[in-house]
This record gives sequence, C-alpha cells and structure tokens, in this order.
Amino acid sequence: MILLTGGAGYIGSHVAVALIEAGLDVVVLDNLSNSSPASLERVQSICGRPVAFRQADIRDEEAVHDVLKSYDVTAVIHLAGLKAVGESNERPLSYYDNNVLGSMRLLSAMQRAGVKTMVFSSSATVYGAPSYLPLDEAHSLAPTNPYGRTKFFIEEMLRDLYASDGDWRIGVLRYFNPVGAHESGFIGENPLGVPNNLLPFVAQVAVGRREKLTVWGCDYPTPDGTGVRDFVHVCDLAAGHLGVLRHLKAPGLFTVNLGTGEGSSVLQVIRTFEAVSGRTVPYEIGKRRTGDVAVCYADPVLARNVMGWKSTRSLTQMCADHWRWQTMNPAGYGA
Repeated sequence: MILLTGGAGYIGSHVAVALIEAGLDVVVLDNLSNSSPASLERVQSICGRPVAFRQADIRDEEAVHDVLKSYDVTAVIHLAGLKAVGESNERPLSYYDNNVLGSMRLLSAMQRAGVKTMVFSSSATVYGAPSYLPLDEAHSLAPTNPYGRTKFFIEEMLRDLYASDGDWRIGVLRYFNPVGAHESGFIGENPLGVPNNLLPFVAQVAVGRREKLTVWGCDYPTPDGTGVRDFVHVCDLAAGHLGVLRHLKAPGLFTVNLGTGEGSSVLQVIRTFEAVSGRTVPYEIGKRRTGDVAVCYADPVLARNVMGWKSTRSLTQMCADHWRWQTMNPAGYGA
C-alpha cells in the first residue's frame, strides 16, 4: 500500500491515477485545506477502483502513524504542503509550520512504523536565481523565497536522515512548473480563490470567470521581456513518481529534476492557450514580483538516465488538456 500525503490535491490526484492504473493500492491522507474530496471521487471514476482516504494533517504524528500501521503502508509519496511563492512571502511562518514541521512529524511517524521508503515532492525553487542554464542537479541551492526555503530544508532533513540510517530509500523530485490535466477532463487544477499559478489564471480568464490576467514584469532579459519557465504536463509528472517507486529497490538517496528541458515565456503560454481555446485572453502588465527569476528550465537528463523518465507532452497539449478540464468544470469541483 502506498500512502499519498496531499493526495486529494492537483498533483496528488494525478499521481493516484498513475499508481492505481499500474496496479498499486493507494491510501490518501489530506487535510483538505486546499483540495476537495471530489477529486478522489473522480479518480475512482477514472480508475474503476475505490481509493482509501483519511482526512488528517501531516502535523498530527499520531494520526499519520495510525494510517501507516492500519493500512500496512510500505512507501510514502509526500505531496502535502503549502505551495504559493507569493503567499509564502506574506505568511512565512505558516509555510515553515506546515511544510517543514509537518514533514518532520511525518518522517518521525514513518520511522516509528518501520516505513523507510519515501518519494518527496520538492521544487525547482530550491535552485534560486540560475547561475547557468539548463539547471542540473549539481547547481548550487539558494532559494529566494520562503516556499523554496521550506523545500530546501526538507531536502536537508532527508539527507541527514539517510546519513544517520542507511536503510532508507529516498527519492527527491524537483518539479519545475506542473500544468495541464488528465485527458478525461475529470480531474485538474482547482485553485481555491484567486489562482497563484499561470495556467489556471489564463484558463479562468478564457472561460470568463475573470476579466483579465496580470503579467508580472515585461522587462526581463528574455525574447519578449516576460518570464520563462519550464512547464511540464502533470501526467508526465505523475509518471515520474511511478518511475521513482520502481527505481527504489535498494537503500539510497537520489535527487532528479522533472521538467521538459525547454522554457516557454508567459506571453508564449497565453498565445498557445488562445490558439487552443479559440478565446482571447486579455492581460495587463504589472511590476515584477519579489522572488521571481527571469528564466528557469531544467536539465532532465539525469531522470532519464536514472529511471528512464522523460516528458512526452507538448505545450499545446498541456494547454488543450487544461482547457478541456476548464470547459467541462467551469466552476472546478464546486460545479
């Protein structure tokens, strides 16, 4: 049995589908602070199998320990955490409490239960401002915002844990920018309130839920002046988690990037989404946001060499799948 913390969220629901379709059993632990139980109902519809669920917080060590023992869990995929860069600048203590303290208590519960296999959802934000591109795993780590620092500290915690006990099997996945949705349109990104990420905001403008998009900065040293990011389809990302589990056959700790190796600018994403949807996406230019970098994209070669993973879906497909999700669910899971 695989435990998915944060498994009712955007990435978690897609990982659940990938695992179940591979024949694995899954139990989800989620406090539903930024997710909906409806996503798990949709996962069950896609897969034709029930998904065990326990509503609890990773900071509740006893609740986590109970789930680990009750479901005979053998591995944990740790996805639970607050994840908005801008919000982390405004509420840093909440991010350290939820992400760092929560991860410490999760690991403590795992240690007590004798579960020593973990896949951790990290982030490319641990790199900070790139000193060279593409970003490989050997790049120095210097996160520029509290969210990125929480991911960095958790990575350090995992390294220290493995150094103290070589029986652990740990895979650290540094995500770049997950976008898109399951091809069925049943599950996708469902932000509560104002979206923090680019594509859901673009989609909500295209579908008429919001008047316009703000592009944060147009004076970066990029071809069109807007920020460039490595957008990776969430289903490719989900496949990466399955690849890691299959790779963790022996004790060890390894870290890989999950990205396409290509950068797309904000304006390029807007144009691609307009072409796919047939809708105009009005936007205005705002000032740069604190903590944002100009260009960030992955060197994904290590993931391919270590576990045979690579992204397969284009930016056009990412936008098309997100648009299908948005049109089928104009109000998200609340429809």
